[in-house]
Amino acid sequence: MSDFKKSYKERLQHRSEEATTVRRIVAIVLAVLAVLLIIGIISGYFYIKSSLQPVDPDDESQINVEVPIGSSTSQIASILKDNDVIKNELIFRFYTKFKNETGFQAGDYSFTASMTLDEIIESLKTGKIVKEPVVRVTIPEGRNLEQIAQIYAEEFEFSEEEFLETANDEEYVNELIEEHSTLLTDEVLDDDIRYPLEGYLYATTYDYFVEDPSIEQIIDEMVSRTEATVSERSEAIEERDMSVHEIITMASLVENEAPNEDSRKEIAGVFYNRLEEDMMLQTDPTVLYALGEHKDRVLYEDLEVDSPYNTYQVEGIPAGPISSFNVNSLDAVLEPTDSDYLYFLANDDGEIFYSETLDEHNELREEHINSDSDEEPLPEDEPE
Repeated sequence: MSDFKKSYKERLQHRSEEATTVRRIVAIVLAVLAVLLIIGIISGYFYIKSSLQPVDPDDESQINVEVPIGSSTSQIASILKDNDVIKNELIFRFYTKFKNETGFQAGDYSFTASMTLDEIIESLKTGKIVKEPVVRVTIPEGRNLEQIAQIYAEEFEFSEEEFLETANDEEYVNELIEEHSTLLTDEVLDDDIRYPLEGYLYATTYDYFVEDPSIEQIIDEMVSRTEATVSERSEAIEERDMSVHEIITMASLVENEAPNEDSRKEIAGVFYNRLEEDMMLQTDPTVLYALGEHKDRVLYEDLEVDSPYNTYQVEGIPAGPISSFNVNSLDAVLEPTDSDYLYFLANDDGEIFYSETLDEHNELREEHINSDSDEEPLPEDEPE
């Protein structure tokens, strides 16, 4: 065999070997890619399946979430993920798009980590919580901190004393001040203040999805509700040239003096008129708060109680709020009725009579108050 033929045959054999090697490499690469693709599909399937499941099916603890007005689905998904309500915001967005879910409502929600995506979506669409609460607690307006503590102690395992101890813990209150800086300031820690959080625990109905929420969880939600309510009125508060603490204090006074929305605006106006005239506010509920007891009638001797809350003894606004407040009491303080009245009194039927002078006030008292009213306090001085 000639050298040329031998060389040609060797080249053919070498090319054949190379082709076989290439085919083997391609086959191996394709096999690896196929395996990786299968693994990827399986992993993706389980990842998506997991992301569609509740964060923790066994966790019924309450998670408070605020969805601001105008939030997009993407923003809502981010809020839910940040609060550990869902596992994956991208999956949530795809899921809502796939199911063509829209019309989510802004508002304050109480979710749990055990809720499914469908339950969360249904809540966001209706503005309501899908899960039934384990406990529902109603805090009426005008209740002070001790009364609020008593209401919660009747519903849960902790005592009234434990609730008050937590609410008075300075370290905890400082944490709340830092977290709710638009509402709480160091004013609440003033030495004259009886309870730092008095007036800051929002009165409404609360749903709890666990049998034993912590006192901190309860307080934080109540403070958050107050902060949201006050923040909505931030511009009106600024126009009043008063601190938030002073506004809330005034709202609590109006809450305890006035029986309805109309009278609250009128009485708020009277209080402002008195402040402008450098008169004492002289409102009986502050005396009762200073005494630390409920009485059907405030006596002259009660007016002597030495307290930074007693508006028969201190000038201007008292040291702090004396109770929770109704929203319309807050609105009355921000938009009072404009009048020249400096005095008011109520008869046994709750009808209120207003007057501009002390003489008129005393005449109205003689006309509309029972004969045994000599025990009722009278404003002592005309404005200077």
